Amino acid sequence: LGWTARRVCLREGLRFTTGFHTRFAEYAAARLPLPGVLSIGWQVLRHFHRPSQAVMVPTRSIGLELDKRNFSNVRIWTRGVDRRQFQPYRRDHLKLPRPIVLYAGRLAVEKGIDDFIALKVAGSKVLVGDGPERERLQKLAPDAHFLGFRHGEDYARTLASADVMVFPSRTDTFGLVMLEAMACGTPVAAYNAPSPLDVVEDGVTGAIDDTLEQA
Repeated sequence: LGWTARRVCLREGLRFTTGFHTRFAEYAAARLPLPGVLSIGWQVLRHFHRPSQAVMVPTRSIGLELDKRNFSNVRIWTRGVDRRQFQPYRRDHLKLPRPIVLYAGRLAVEKGIDDFIALKVAGSKVLVGDGPERERLQKLAPDAHFLGFRHGEDYARTLASADVMVFPSRTDTFGLVMLEAMACGTPVAAYNAPSPLDVVEDGVTGAIDDTLEQA
């Protein structure tokens, strides 16, 4: 769809902007670990965004990275959540031993969920969401609680009931689930990486560290 819209705009002489919110190059390399895949991926992305009047990015860190990779006209276009839905509900939605350590998001290889599974913590590990890695992860962590998709207030109350939301990804360009958790009063533990650095206020709304376990 993006390539088609780009082609029409160029053909008709229409000005347009593009949004960079997925690390397609890294995700392609994770799924096809062959020499040169990462480099080719970034070349394709530069080509796609080059005619854009502005390349919209969600955080300052991602903008700086694209500047270093020779993208032009980079602009910050941040994110938000509906605070009528995401709010500090009573922390009683999950009837599990505490502390409740929660991951929310797609169960996919690029999300770093193996690092979440490997955490040596007491209490209960909870995973909200679904994806192609679910079956493998369930075999890897039979004691973890896989809740599948949750929606609306049910999802928000699930976030609010956790003691900490763990964000194990090093490649996300924003990670909206961090905002959702913080709006529910749940702190975030994340890697010292782009996106968490822009979203989490270390020591106030969560903790950032080089090791996920320390965070």
